[in-house]
Amino acid sequence: MNSQLNVQAPDDGPIRQLTTKPADNRQWLYPRVVKGRYYRWRTVVAWVLLTALFAGPFLRYDGQPLFLFNVLERKFIFFGVTFWPQDFYLVAIGLLAFIVFVALFTVIYGRVFCGWACPQTIFLEMVFRRIEIWIEGDQNSRKRLDAAPWTTEKIGKKILKHSLFFLISFAISNTFLAYIIGTDALLAIMTDNPVNHLVGLASILIFTGVFYGVFAHVREIVCTTICPYGRLQSVLLDKQSVMVTYDAIRGEPRGKIKKHNIRTDRQTQTNHLTGRPVAERTTVAARLDKAFLESGVTDAGTVETAPVVGDCIDCKLCVQVCPTGIDIRNGVQMECVNCTLCIDACDSIMDKIERPRGLIRYDSLEGIQTRRPWRMTPRMIGYSVVLVLLMSVWVFLLVGRSDLDTTILRAPGQLYQREAERGPMGAMVSNLYLVELVNKTHRTKPVSFRVNFPGATLRMVQPLTEAPADELTKGMFFILLPEKAIRQSSTKLTVEVVSEGTVLDEVETTFLGPVE
Repeated sequence: MNSQLNVQAPDDGPIRQLTTKPADNRQWLYPRVVKGRYYRWRTVVAWVLLTALFAGPFLRYDGQPLFLFNVLERKFIFFGVTFWPQDFYLVAIGLLAFIVFVALFTVIYGRVFCGWACPQTIFLEMVFRRIEIWIEGDQNSRKRLDAAPWTTEKIGKKILKHSLFFLISFAISNTFLAYIIGTDALLAIMTDNPVNHLVGLASILIFTGVFYGVFAHVREIVCTTICPYGRLQSVLLDKQSVMVTYDAIRGEPRGKIKKHNIRTDRQTQTNHLTGRPVAERTTVAARLDKAFLESGVTDAGTVETAPVVGDCIDCKLCVQVCPTGIDIRNGVQMECVNCTLCIDACDSIMDKIERPRGLIRYDSLEGIQTRRPWRMTPRMIGYSVVLVLLMSVWVFLLVGRSDLDTTILRAPGQLYQREAERGPMGAMVSNLYLVELVNKTHRTKPVSFRVNFPGATLRMVQPLTEAPADELTKGMFFILLPEKAIRQSSTKLTVEVVSEGTVLDEVETTFLGPVE
């Protein structure tokens, strides 16, 4: 059972009331194939995005992947820029900016991302559905095949279809895994002894099963029930949001194209408009007046002229092509993914009956009701200002971050030690420190350390002379201070990280020592 957000309309006019009702048990959908201008543009966008998706893990910049989301090692590369856990503040601001962007984009354009760029829609409609149509045929052929008994032909088609589905799911799984562990690690899993990579192989098979289940069986339920973006849409949309919309004022009342049996009583024709918006009453009334004047009839009767009905001929083609099984004429619905198939279907019908296109089109509810062009609202402007501010802060922090991030901590459980050897200023006291270096660049850097304190010296325990590119390196060293220079139990020190004569980072730490 799933819950659908539907708009219920009286039989005699456009949609007015929004209600929620439980849906019946799931019925398998057989969307009709329709190709129009939007479908062609969506096909181009889909193939560009698919090419980018499968090529992404193999693209490199300065020897490093262009994209990598390695959650296991907490290392992320986005457009060649490496982010480590030390850059969490940048990730947090970036995610916050992304959330604001999603809100702004939804407020303005509704759920257009779902129909044009969502991987679920692209894979289902442009890959898996096309394979299904190629093997099993059009809408009616697929229905007949599923209803038919299990013959040799049906078994052969089903095996071929699901085998291709599984192979494509396997390719998708490997691609997504390459974004997580990198192409080199994925290639090792594929070419090395499987026993050495049981976890990796298990991950690939699990991902493959998930993708296969989604695209072969779950399908539109992801969009209508599972995906949280559809729920978010119902909160963010308003009357100014641009979305795939049915022009109820122009389309209602629905009716078949006939030349006879036309009620010419103007009052009868306009009774169903009582309580409707002024713009709606005016538009329909004007159309009726024109028809009556052209017919020359002022009383009730029948004339042989164009029918006084809306442009919608109730062919239901917009319903038959919908991949989520809704009727766009019932108004804005959470299940609508803005795939534009209903627009292409309706435009093809309008061309045949010689009516203007756009009965179903991209428009806002306010634009439908008032016929005014779209305009920015204070809400949209507010979101835009917040987004610009967040992105400005993010870019400023990204540009200003250090190429080398250093963490220096005193060794846990260790106190100070008196050294046997004496220095130029007498007895020496030492503390042991652990150091971590994160090189955020794609070039190995030579490094050395020095302490800004009179008479201080630094002695390495684990040699650390360079910071490898895009890696985290650990080391250990002693800091020694003259005992007579220690004035308090905890002395603040500054350790500088130097590379090729340039100070890349400065880290403050504390030094414990005896105080007489």
